Amino acid sequence: MFTKVDKVLHRVETLLERVERHLPDADAAPDWDAFIAFRWRRQQTVFGNRGRLVGVAHPHVITFEDLKDIDDQKQRIEANTRQFVMGLTANNVLLTGARGTGKSSLVKAALQRFAKEGLRLIEVDRADMVDLPEIADLVAGRRERFIVFSDDLSFEANDPGYKALKSVLDGGIAATSDNLLIYATSNRRHLMPEKMSENLETKHTPDGEIHPGETTEEKISLSERFGLWLSFYPFGQEEYLQIVDHWVSALSSTRLASVDAMHKAALLWSLERGSRSGRVAFQFARDWAGQHGTAAARRTAIKKTPRRR
Repeated sequence: MFTKVDKVLHRVETLLERVERHLPDADAAPDWDAFIAFRWRRQQTVFGNRGRLVGVAHPHVITFEDLKDIDDQKQRIEANTRQFVMGLTANNVLLTGARGTGKSSLVKAALQRFAKEGLRLIEVDRADMVDLPEIADLVAGRRERFIVFSDDLSFEANDPGYKALKSVLDGGIAATSDNLLIYATSNRRHLMPEKMSENLETKHTPDGEIHPGETTEEKISLSERFGLWLSFYPFGQEEYLQIVDHWVSALSSTRLASVDAMHKAALLWSLERGSRSGRVAFQFARDWAGQHGTAAARRTAIKKTPRRR
């Protein structure tokens, strides 16, 4: 027969079990060998938001050979990443420029090239940049080499992640682990919006020197902490069609009937999208290869179907 104390203890145990279901397993370390890419995710618990690394079972596979007409950028990021995985000095990287030109794909290609040599990638959203010091502590001392990757990174005024990133890049009281670099992509050169009113803060000396205002200096102080800047520019028509050719060949198992017809369709596709980027070329190739692959499969099936007599 249960006493009142037993009933209270039972209720407490039941309550604790319910609470534990909402807590991430703090003791379980990430399996660095089972995954090459991870996402930093925050989970709401009864004790507030808690962050943890979650392995990506099927990372996006792309190689340097798949990326066309950005040879200089490929060479520089490949060299920087190779230095890093070899234990040599290397720089944090900021990739800026036109949308859809291969900035994010270049980072993913670097992961595929050097994963077997111990490179690991941790994707962090802008909203979670405040957790960078925690992530740095988590990987400190590990034999692997880690790239913290943030895609389409930009900040607004008074964003808490802004100062956290500045501190990790350079300027914090604690030294950053030598097995961690930050690779970030952005459409903004200095990661923050630039306003016309900031030009009014610029001072001109009598001898003609120009001194930017404090707001401009503050914005530049973040981007200049990245040791390697890579700029990306819109593709011309010729480069766009070369990328189309590559992806159609890669995605289609059938022989193309007419390259001219495909190019005309690709240019029309880009006109409708208002862009001749690598992303648009890839999207067109998926559509073209899918349509013509289906047609070819149907023709093959018809040929194999026995005729009725």
